Amino acid sequence: MTAFDDLMAHARETAALDNVMTRLGWDQRTMMPHGAAHLRSEELAALETVLHDRRTDPRIGDWLEAAEAPDAAGQAALRELRRSYARNTRVPARLAAELARVTAMGQEIWSQARRDDDVAAFLPVLRQVVALRREEAAALANGGDLYDALMQDYEPGASGAETAAMFDRMRPRLVALREATLARPAPEPLRGTFPQDAQLRIARKLAETFGYDFAHGRLDLTVHPFCAGHGEDVRITTRVVETEPFNCFYSTVHEVGHAAYEQGVDAAHALSPLGRGVSMGVHESQSRIYENQLGRSRAFTGWLFDQMHAEFGPLNLHDADAFYRAVNRVHAGYIRTEADEIHYNLHIMLRFDLERDLLRGELEADDLEDAWNTRFEADFGTPVDRPANGILQDVHWSAGLFGYFPTYTLGNVYAGCLFKAMQADLPELDADLARGDLSAPTGWLRERLQRFGALREPRATIEAACGFTPDEGPLLDYLEAKFGAL
Repeated sequence: MTAFDDLMAHARETAALDNVMTRLGWDQRTMMPHGAAHLRSEELAALETVLHDRRTDPRIGDWLEAAEAPDAAGQAALRELRRSYARNTRVPARLAAELARVTAMGQEIWSQARRDDDVAAFLPVLRQVVALRREEAAALANGGDLYDALMQDYEPGASGAETAAMFDRMRPRLVALREATLARPAPEPLRGTFPQDAQLRIARKLAETFGYDFAHGRLDLTVHPFCAGHGEDVRITTRVVETEPFNCFYSTVHEVGHAAYEQGVDAAHALSPLGRGVSMGVHESQSRIYENQLGRSRAFTGWLFDQMHAEFGPLNLHDADAFYRAVNRVHAGYIRTEADEIHYNLHIMLRFDLERDLLRGELEADDLEDAWNTRFEADFGTPVDRPANGILQDVHWSAGLFGYFPTYTLGNVYAGCLFKAMQADLPELDADLARGDLSAPTGWLRERLQRFGALREPRATIEAACGFTPDEGPLLDYLEAKFGAL
């Protein structure tokens, strides 16, 4: 075997073990008994130690130096492994294991604190997570910006400064659109009680309609919806509020977008460095275009209106146009995952600024709730009524995912570019959506983007798929056209 072959064999076994760890995390957030949290944190810490040892094995450095890639895919695999090896060798094994242990406990503590609206119960573990991630960022940054160092885990090549500049360009148009939209009479919302079993029947049908392969996945309930897994085992979750079925439906479609990316990667890349989505920004481009440009379109909501009418009987919304307006109702709500397309990015900008200050030491965990509440009221014009609608609403900080939030807006930006290209290539798109036939748009995304996995760098992945250099313009044009007409 050559050095390249040895390296790929080692990477394959490491990826398989990483999938086991992913499954443990999935179980913790869906089915694990509450009393097992401490044991699970120790299990995850032990497995992280094994994985860290494999990812920092000195032989990797020797193999990388000697390896010759046989083709373009091999060159891309070496690129990903060099990046991973450089990162992991800077992080001490003790720190990697402690982060796995504390964040596993942190997610369980957060979940209970959210149910109880108890910030004080969450703060001790949040302090630990912030301290550990600052230490990790310092090890990775090598004297550079701490936040930028953590962003590389989720969006290689991105920086806080570039992200902040993009947000500054987006904010004026988003705020102007929000003010113009809210100045008009609000559409009638959907009202009623929609039983869980019936919601989940529609959610499952939505997943299948958007191409989710249940032979290699499953749909479960959780506090905060997520997708987990790669290749032949990709699992999605949703949540149900019986008075708010759109929460369940669009959370499901969002996670199907993530899952479709992972299920769509060429099987030849399985368990290799290319066998998964290249970045969270590109991942979010898939979940957001599924959820918004396709799932909230006038054409598709007409089909969904018929499905709901068949399942629940007559609704308070008497026709498909009223239903479309309700699906896209603009309101300054508290919850990011339930936000309309205009407000969503403003939620992300708030979190980006706060966590960037946290990592830099300009804000401490004990002051985060006050900072959140002050910023939220300034941005949204409404005081936060309770912690579950404020600082406790997202799982990310309990899991140590600092640097993750900006990828949501970056995903929206990428989705805007992809949709522009998709519309040009698929003239029958609206007619297909109105029939509930998603095969053309999901096939377009699979062929143009998903099957390549991590073959290309993130921005190059989007540019190759849509045919032009991505920027925020197509997203903002789409939002202004859509909500200007509503």
